[in-house]
Amino acid sequence: VSKGPGNTKVAKSTAVPPGPPVYLDLVYIPNHSNSKNVDVEFFKRVRSSYYVVSGNDAAAEEPSRAVLDSLLEGKAQWESNMQVTLIPTHDSEVMREWYQDTHEKQQDLNIMVLASSSTVVMQDESFPACKIEL
Repeated sequence: VSKGPGNTKVAKSTAVPPGPPVYLDLVYIPNHSNSKNVDVEFFKRVRSSYYVVSGNDAAAEEPSRAVLDSLLEGKAQWESNMQVTLIPTHDSEVMREWYQDTHEKQQDLNIMVLASSSTVVMQDESFPACKIEL
């Protein structure tokens, strides 16, 4: 945070500084996909075949629609159109609305949202799961 005109505080994004891209196989979007820490610059720099989108708290805006939109904007600036797969950890309203609203753009950018179709059962607990191969 720095002082702007009139001594008001101006927030600076410090999530990912500008620089050359980094290529990874699997990335967990930080801080439950909250827009305070992830922006377009993150997706321009951190390029991955798979992104895990966590968060299931609408009140805290997690996952954030702004983060999901930033993925589209950041990926549109990649030189290649490699396939990207999003792996949501929860079936949230934000994720469903974003998926429906931007489906055509997702297809243009070669982005796929992975739906969980398997269930893992461990002792008294069961939960949705998906398998990815790297």
